[in-house]
Amino acid sequence: MKEQHPSGLSEGGGEQSKERFSSYGFILAAIGSAVGLGNMWKFPYITGLYGGAAFFLLFTICLLLVGLPVLLAELAVGRGGRGNPSTSLIRLSGSKLWGRLGFITILGPFVILSFYAVVAGWTMHYAVLSFTGKLFESGDYTGLFTNFIGSWLPVFWQFIVMLLTGFIIMLGVSAGIERFNKILIPGLVILLLVLVVRALTLEGAGEGVAFFLRPDFSKLTAESALVALGHAFFSLSLGMGAMITYGAYVDKRQSLGGATLAIGLGDLLYAFLAGLIIFPTTFVFDLEASQGPGLVFVALPAAFSAMPLGAFFGGLFFVLLAFAALTSAVSLLEVPVAFVREVLGWSRPFAVVLVSAACFLIGVPSALSLGGDGSGLNFGGKSLFDWVDFICSNIVLPLSGLIITLFVGYAWKGAAEEAGLTVWWFRVWMFMIRFVAPVLVLLVFLYSAGLISF
Repeated sequence: MKEQHPSGLSEGGGEQSKERFSSYGFILAAIGSAVGLGNMWKFPYITGLYGGAAFFLLFTICLLLVGLPVLLAELAVGRGGRGNPSTSLIRLSGSKLWGRLGFITILGPFVILSFYAVVAGWTMHYAVLSFTGKLFESGDYTGLFTNFIGSWLPVFWQFIVMLLTGFIIMLGVSAGIERFNKILIPGLVILLLVLVVRALTLEGAGEGVAFFLRPDFSKLTAESALVALGHAFFSLSLGMGAMITYGAYVDKRQSLGGATLAIGLGDLLYAFLAGLIIFPTTFVFDLEASQGPGLVFVALPAAFSAMPLGAFFGGLFFVLLAFAALTSAVSLLEVPVAFVREVLGWSRPFAVVLVSAACFLIGVPSALSLGGDGSGLNFGGKSLFDWVDFICSNIVLPLSGLIITLFVGYAWKGAAEEAGLTVWWFRVWMFMIRFVAPVLVLLVFLYSAGLISF
C-alpha cells in the first residue's frame, strides 16, 4: 500500500507517475517547451530597442541569475511531487492551500494555448502559401494578412494545430512527447542554421549583424533590465506549469542542475540564432524589426519575395515557426491533461480529447476577434485575442512564478535533497530563490501590468 499524505494523495502519484522521460529526451522536450514564436518577433524588437548586444548581454545575465534558479525550482517541485503543479504542491507541503494556489499554473497554460494555437495556425497557413508560391502572387502582403485573419480560415488552422498537439499528447510521454521532440528539435536546429546561412550571405547583411552584435550601453535603463528579466523568465516557459509537469516525468538519477543549465543554454542559443536571421534580413530589405506579428506575416514575406529562391526559404522560415510553436503547444497541453488525469482519474486518451476540445472552443472567439465575424469582440481598444494574451502574459504567469519561488524558498523543506546541489551551490540557489527572484518577479509583474513605469 502506498503511503498517504495529509492531503489524501498517494506518494506515487498514480499511473501518471510511471511515465518517464529518458535523460536526453527530457532535455529536448524542455528545450522544445522553451523555444517558441516570441523569439522570432519579440526578441528582435526588444533587442533593437534596448541596445543590441548590450541588451542581449543583459538578457543572458538575467537568464543565468534568475531564470535558471526558478527553472531548477520548478523541475525540483515536479520531480519531488510526481504530479501536476497543483497536486505536487499539495504532496510536498501537505496543505491544500498551496494546491489551490498551484491551480493558477494549470489554468494559465490552458488559456494561453487557446490563443497560441491560433498563431501557430497562422504559421502553418503561411508555410503552405509560401511553398505553393501563392504568398507572393499579389504583392499586397498587408491585405493578404488582413483578409486571412478576418476570415474563418484561422479557425481551421487552429483546429489542425490542436489536432496534431492532441495526437502527440495522446501517445504518452515517451512514445509521444519525447519521440516528437527528438524529431522536431534537431529539425528545428537544421532549419535555423540553413536560414542563418541564407541571412548572412545576403548582400549588405554585415550591417544587420553589426547592429545585433555591437553593444550600445547608453540604451540600458531600469526599464530595459525589467524587460530583459521578463523575457528571460518567459522564454524558459516559467510560470506555465510546463516545467513542473515535465519534472514529474524525470528519473531520480537525472541531474536537475545539469539539465537546467542545458535547457538555459539551448534557449539562449535559439535566441541568438533568431537574431542572426532577423537582423540581417531586416537591414538588407530596410524593414522595421519592431512590428511584432506584422514583421513575420507582412514584412518578411516581402523580403523573401525579393531574394533568390524566396518561396523555398520563406516556406522553410514558416515551417521553422510551426515547429517551434508545436513543441511549445505540446508542453502547454500536457499541463491541464496531467491535472484532469490525476484529479478526475481520466484515461490519457479521454483527457486529451476533452481538454483539447475545450481549449479549441475557448480559442475560437480569440481567432475571430481580429476581424471578420468576430470583429465585435473588441473592447478597451484591444481585441479579445490581445486581452487574453495581455492577462496571461502579464498577470497570470508572473503570479505563478512568484508562487513557486515562495513555495520552494519558504514552505518546502525537501528542496535541498531534490535539487541535488552541493552545499555551496544550494546556498547560492536558495539565496536567489528566497531574496532575489521573488522581488524581481514582483517588479516584472507590476511593470508588465502597467502598475509601475520608468
